[in-house]
Amino acid sequence: MGVESFRNIFAIPDLRKRVLFMFGLLAVYRIGCIIPTPGIDPQALLEFMEQMQGTVLGFVNTFTGGSLGRVAIFALGIMPYISASIILQLLTVVWPYLEKLSKEGEMGRRKITQYTRYGTVVISIIQATSIAFFLENLTSPGGAPLVFNPGLGFKFMTVLSLTTGCAFVMWLGEQISERGIGNGISLIIFAGIVVGLPGAVLTLFGQMQSGAMSLLKILFLSAFMLVVVAFIVYMERAQRRIPVQYAKRIVGRRQYGGQSTYLPLRVNTGGVIPVIFASSVVTVPATVAGMIQYEPIQRIATALQWGQPIYYLFYVAAIIFFSYFYVSIIFNPNDLAENMRKYGGFIPGIRSGRRTSEYIDKVLTRLTLVGSLYLAGVSVLPEFLIAGFKVGGLPFVGATLDRVAPLWLTEGMGINFYFGGTSLLIVVSVAMDTLQQIESQLVMRNYEGFMKRGRIRGRRG
Repeated sequence: MGVESFRNIFAIPDLRKRVLFMFGLLAVYRIGCIIPTPGIDPQALLEFMEQMQGTVLGFVNTFTGGSLGRVAIFALGIMPYISASIILQLLTVVWPYLEKLSKEGEMGRRKITQYTRYGTVVISIIQATSIAFFLENLTSPGGAPLVFNPGLGFKFMTVLSLTTGCAFVMWLGEQISERGIGNGISLIIFAGIVVGLPGAVLTLFGQMQSGAMSLLKILFLSAFMLVVVAFIVYMERAQRRIPVQYAKRIVGRRQYGGQSTYLPLRVNTGGVIPVIFASSVVTVPATVAGMIQYEPIQRIATALQWGQPIYYLFYVAAIIFFSYFYVSIIFNPNDLAENMRKYGGFIPGIRSGRRTSEYIDKVLTRLTLVGSLYLAGVSVLPEFLIAGFKVGGLPFVGATLDRVAPLWLTEGMGINFYFGGTSLLIVVSVAMDTLQQIESQLVMRNYEGFMKRGRIRGRRG
């Protein structure tokens, strides 16, 4: 990778325009993340958010680029759009009308996209209403209320500001996908996470200077972060190659086929989408609990707090479920087997047609299990480093384990979760995808890519 490769990006007018357009919209997104919603005391809010560091609220705040912590107009970020996408994809499986639309090509996809936008607005209104009620009931550690003038006017202005902001962020993501480099939704989340990394590094060095964290621990965390990044890169590029042979065909005087190739099946076929979906789902109980002061719901929300055994179980189960669910949507073994049969392709030792489809499905099922466990392991890591594992919540043996377990296991290590887990997973994966798309544009125009030997492979490369 050299400086010349980056110069080539700006040497191509179309690619330069797309890259600058992407950076321009991401800059607009960052500006919206610092414009506060009217009616909130900024000093009281700052004190409250400092108290919430290391909780699920701080975790969600990262995905919104810090805008949730400021209750900015983009405080909802892109998460309502992701939630609406989850609901629409689930309904596609069980509702024949949506299933028919999904098979109607471009027109059907446009209608589903339109329904997703409507769902995003509805979810935004619900979440914004929850935030408005939640803010009115909060006070800073010093006892100052967060809202200057609580009431119907504040609720209406908050819902209007946050819902409009979410719709605008959704539009930004679609524009980046269409007129930029692509992957607009993922790039918005990427930008929200990356913007907090310098602050996290400065915080760690500040803790080292104050004696709160030793130099040895800083070096250990840096090495640990590099290992996690290397592991993520390795798993994102890992694939199972199934050999495919194409039979010879004579058409006129020409011979077609006869070559050997392979079918690449990625270990992590779903990419970061299952993690984003699962992260969105686990925040639902806290959102509902903020709206409805009902004791059973409050108990459920408490059981699903960071560090609780049920939270870890629910989070891991959600990642595994969405891994299989998303792969089942984007990958159809029956269509693949039928296309192979149509063009004379077959897997050596496997009969064409149904047998090939069953074989591919079997291999894909095993790979998805490995990929989902990898995603779950990397994603749970930050929660463990921050909150630990509250073994006291385990039935029967919880009290005993809580007495004998070390504090670093039950209380966590107080380590900023930027140094592992979901944030790094998204950052590395989206960065690999974006570099791959830029390199494809360079190679297509006969320019040298980023790699002199081989090519960068992203999640889809």
